[in-house]
Amino acid sequence: MFIRAYLRASSEDQYADRAKKMLNDFVEERGGRIANYYREHISGTKLERPELSRLLSDSQQGDILLVEQIDRLTRLNNADWLKLKKQIEHHELRIVSLDIPTSWQALNNQDLTQNDPITQAVLSAINTMLIDLMAAMSHKDWISRRERQKQGIQRAQSLGKYKGKQADKERHNKVIYYRKIKGLSIRETAEATGYSHSQVCRIQLNDKQKS
Repeated sequence: MFIRAYLRASSEDQYADRAKKMLNDFVEERGGRIANYYREHISGTKLERPELSRLLSDSQQGDILLVEQIDRLTRLNNADWLKLKKQIEHHELRIVSLDIPTSWQALNNQDLTQNDPITQAVLSAINTMLIDLMAAMSHKDWISRRERQKQGIQRAQSLGKYKGKQADKERHNKVIYYRKIKGLSIRETAEATGYSHSQVCRIQLNDKQKS
């Protein structure tokens, strides 16, 4: 059994490594060790995510898919969540999320199959229900936040105060520095700055156009 930690942040303004120590401490307290980390800076509303796909491809039967919260794994609508869930089940992965205590039993060293089968069936059903519930709530929360953001922008526009999203010039300059001066690869630059690969390429392209 390998524990595979999925670290996702939705935008360039968040760092996927924020939860790394928390996940590591959680696993070590239970006598385990995380085999690999999969870092991603893509919205949880998107079904196609390169690092999540790589995690699924790397996994073996009985491995653990570890996340800080279910919303790090999904903010998908119901149809797309069912597709992702089917992929996870196809690879026979077990989801462990710090915000769902019923999922923690997958990390126990004890062979749970030796317990009462009825009890195990009930626990499994409850755990599945809670994961589905948290997945639905994550999508609903995303919709609510988008709506509040839209209303805030509309109000700011009506007052003549909206200036649009401002670029983080310091982090943009770091991208240029790492790429042009230090000679880091796109992947290394992405990891160093917290940007996605596509964002690094876009920033570099914009810099060339300005030159």
